[in-house]
Amino acid sequence: MNNDITISCNIRVGTGFVPQEFLKPGEDEYRLRNLQLEHRGIDPRDFRPLQPFELETLVRNHNTCSDWSLFLVSDPFTPELIHNSFFSGLVRIGKLERVSLEHHDLHLFAGISNSQIIACDVGDNCVITNCTYIAHYIIGEYCILIDNAEIHVSNHAKFGNGSVMEGEKEDVRITIDVMNESGGRPILPFNGMTTADAYLWARHRENAPLMKRFEAMTEAVFGKRRGTYGVIGNGSVLKSNRVIKDVAIGESAYIKGANKLKNLTINSSEAARTQIGEGVELVNGIIGYGCKVFYGCKAVRFVMSDNSALKYGARLIHSVLGENSTVSCCEILNNLIFPAHEQHHNTSFLIASLVKGQSNMAAGATIGSNHNSRAPDGEIEAGRGFWPGLCTSVKHSSRFASFCLLAKGDYRYELDIPFPFCLVDNDYKKDRLLLSPAYWWISNLYALMRNEAKFESRDKRADKSLGFEYSPFAPDTAQEIILALEILEKAAGLSYQRYRNGPEYDPNRDIVLAAGKFDPDPRILGRAILAESADPLPFETLAENIEHSDRRCVIKKPAKAWKAYRDILLWFAGREVEKKISDFQSLDFQKLRKAMDPDGIGPLLGKWENLGGLLVYEPRLDALLEQVIEGSCPTWNDLHDRYRGLSKCYERDKAAYAWTILGYLYPPSPTSTAKDAGPDSEGLRLALADLRLVADYIDRGVLSSRAKDWENPFRKATYRSEEEMTAVLGKPEENSFVQRTREEMAALRSLLDSL
Repeated sequence: MNNDITISCNIRVGTGFVPQEFLKPGEDEYRLRNLQLEHRGIDPRDFRPLQPFELETLVRNHNTCSDWSLFLVSDPFTPELIHNSFFSGLVRIGKLERVSLEHHDLHLFAGISNSQIIACDVGDNCVITNCTYIAHYIIGEYCILIDNAEIHVSNHAKFGNGSVMEGEKEDVRITIDVMNESGGRPILPFNGMTTADAYLWARHRENAPLMKRFEAMTEAVFGKRRGTYGVIGNGSVLKSNRVIKDVAIGESAYIKGANKLKNLTINSSEAARTQIGEGVELVNGIIGYGCKVFYGCKAVRFVMSDNSALKYGARLIHSVLGENSTVSCCEILNNLIFPAHEQHHNTSFLIASLVKGQSNMAAGATIGSNHNSRAPDGEIEAGRGFWPGLCTSVKHSSRFASFCLLAKGDYRYELDIPFPFCLVDNDYKKDRLLLSPAYWWISNLYALMRNEAKFESRDKRADKSLGFEYSPFAPDTAQEIILALEILEKAAGLSYQRYRNGPEYDPNRDIVLAAGKFDPDPRILGRAILAESADPLPFETLAENIEHSDRRCVIKKPAKAWKAYRDILLWFAGREVEKKISDFQSLDFQKLRKAMDPDGIGPLLGKWENLGGLLVYEPRLDALLEQVIEGSCPTWNDLHDRYRGLSKCYERDKAAYAWTILGYLYPPSPTSTAKDAGPDSEGLRLALADLRLVADYIDRGVLSSRAKDWENPFRKATYRSEEEMTAVLGKPEENSFVQRTREEMAALRSLLDSL
């Protein structure tokens, strides 16, 4: 027949769901269906055939069935509540009583009316009204299904998992091409996938044994047997939807007005309800707990982690979206995005990127807008806190350290920005790139210091067993700062040497020679310059290997940035020490040193890895991956348990690393007997004294950076008087975060004074 329509004389619709060739001896088509029912605590043997008076009532109410012997019910059963409906195949109805269900402003009696139900199990006291076609579903208790056009499952449904069923070819397998449009980093989605899973899978492509283990672990999640029924969890509400095919739906979900939902797992629970709204089209994906998808969004081949949201026509394609993220009005293609990502504007694009969370894409930002290669295989990698400004265009391939802020502009060349907390800008007049390292610490402490509390308040995950690091002052940024200090020192030394040999050299301004600290090693020379000088320096400090171009890359205020970076390191490490000291009645150096490294790890000199929001000491991660390859971590659930173990280790590892950082800032004297990499007792005393000065700086800086906006004369122009402005904006010193910061800094100073 035309259009693949087949005409058959078989009128037993709803039977033969699983073809005979896929059934083993002794099995029937209901094997998996019954197992699913038993998993929900329901014994299939508890259903009974209809009594004659019940059958008579059903027929009188204009109900029909292809075989009434396959229509089974539970007690109590009120047949008067079913009317004008058609049933076929094995249909089992749970308790049906004269009760009503109310959801928002909708108030309905339990029962089934004006619907066609084929081979379904219906839970206790559900409302099913005006549903044109429901087939092969297990519907939980107290569900409301009204005005739905098509809800059904195929015998080879995979519910968004990257599996291949019996008898299927490999080319039907669903993959997600994250981070790269050319498909070189494919991952197989599965229910329960975290951003950490996706990151390890996409990042370690060269590790063939690990890739094979991940594939085998994913195959085991769902299995290959045909005949799994779709599930609609207890208390879920489905209203006015067009097509729902091969979709598993959790408890307490609310799905209203969707155009098309196909091949999905929609996780939901009473504690973390997932909602899907009008005009949505979602195909081939996994949706986490507590997610929200509204108003015309499109998503294809995707994973949405817990408590993430798509709104207002957003498009999510071949991407993994991390927890606590919100995406509206924009397009996201081939990305791996870590938790707490914000992208709200219709004109922004994010393409072929790894974005490590706490990020914000401004209107008009086109990140990865162009490929500088002969194939679409470029990538963008951005650390935590990435924030490109309005109408910013960034080309493939580029890399950015944590908390980089890009000023509005068209960045024509590939970038590799190693400076965290940096402002990047184009100087169009002189055609050069301007870098302001440590910009956030120097010029916008208010925004920087409130970062952690802001993201913690947005973390609405029901399951927080995996701890995410939201503080800007953490091992990953500290690691980047140490590298940035080396780059700054070398850049300053080389720039000084060029200046000293050039025609603009002025010996009267030569602080280095005046101090007698000239050294031929550019880095040692640059460190002396930056430590003992104030900006502006008599020469221009140029950075190398920052931009793929011949134009100059100028570092602004390098001496101030160098000192600011050391202050940030002290703030990170000092606060970790302060946490331990606050547990002691008096300061005991040996006790403190033991508390900072209770496991005796020793100096943590290795790298740190951002594992989907969880920071992990790299040697621990390497050991875990070896366990996966060896088979001692055989399932994804086992691996997730190991993640939770790493999460528990994090605070101890962070403290040990902070102690190492203090030793970097305040090296022990040559005569010190300390065996670890931390400071000696005199170094600790100096560190705590300097920490008090940093607390003073933060106290002043948070207020002054907040007051900049309030004091702006142009901002005052829209108000009739200062009194009106105060009534609308409040005074900077009365801001709740400013006040809280002042209280915290006062408490810290008091503690340090007592020591």
